[in-house]
Amino acid sequence: MTTADLDSPRQLGQVYSPADKAFRRTAAGIGGTVLVLTASIGAFLGYQAIPTLHRYGLSFFTESQWLPQQDVVGLSAVLVGTVEVALVALVVGFPLALMTALYISEYAPARLKGWFVALIDLMAAVPSIIYGLWGFFFLQPQTIHVSRWLAQHLGWIPIFHVDTDPNSASWAQTRFTASAFIAGLAVSMTVIPLACAVMRGVFAAAPLGEREAALALGATKWGMIRTVVIPFGQGGIIGGTMLALGRALGETVAVLLIISPAFDIKLNILQVGTETTSALIAGLFGEASKAQLSALLTAGFVLFVLTLAVNTVAAVFVNRSRSGAATEI
Repeated sequence: MTTADLDSPRQLGQVYSPADKAFRRTAAGIGGTVLVLTASIGAFLGYQAIPTLHRYGLSFFTESQWLPQQDVVGLSAVLVGTVEVALVALVVGFPLALMTALYISEYAPARLKGWFVALIDLMAAVPSIIYGLWGFFFLQPQTIHVSRWLAQHLGWIPIFHVDTDPNSASWAQTRFTASAFIAGLAVSMTVIPLACAVMRGVFAAAPLGEREAALALGATKWGMIRTVVIPFGQGGIIGGTMLALGRALGETVAVLLIISPAFDIKLNILQVGTETTSALIAGLFGEASKAQLSALLTAGFVLFVLTLAVNTVAAVFVNRSRSGAATEI
């Protein structure tokens, strides 16, 4: 053996036990199956969308009305309603999820952390129809007064404007019901557990050495969280928020039970009437004709692509945050 051979780096090989090999193959098989199923769903929806896109072309995305009897269908109003409900859910759910995650991770007593984590997981397991019924029977009668207050004081902002006089002695309560705002509040309850779980997991992984160093330098508890935990968990915050956005975009039953279908583009979220893509499909699928069914499947394909893109970007941020990449502490 020459001196060059002794100086060259030695190649290391990995030897797996039979149990490790079986686990790796099983995990790879399950992952491959999930990818195949996802690709199959996308391919099926894409194929079913061909007749609709060939018939209506780009007008399918610019038309706001949905009148299959008159051969007029379009997604513009539906997509606007989908985004409005999702953004309301995100604006309400994000601060609650962030504060809950910080409390469980940093402030909650050790003996109670397990209970809080179990409650958040239990909240995520509640069917969305329960949140929809809660929103319809309890939340809506209370929220219309909040909607009226917002219209009274912030009505000069387009999104809070309502086509009625909220200051009148006998104000029209029906103008504030079944709105994107109320539906978004109900949907926020379904996205808070998802975002909170991701954020909490990332906050808990913040390096202990940096935590202790900040405290040793005289930082307060909040100062340590602000300078160590939150910067380390930036990717998790963004990823958890985007995962929650993907969930909100596809929420169906909770929205279907609350909103009043309206196929017009409007930015005033407090006023009665809106429509989302998932609620449109669920509401019309049972009685759809062949042509209308193709249009609904096309709407499903658009929603599939939108949520897949959002969840993919979210997964990238979550994975980066777990490894501590792109963080400066």
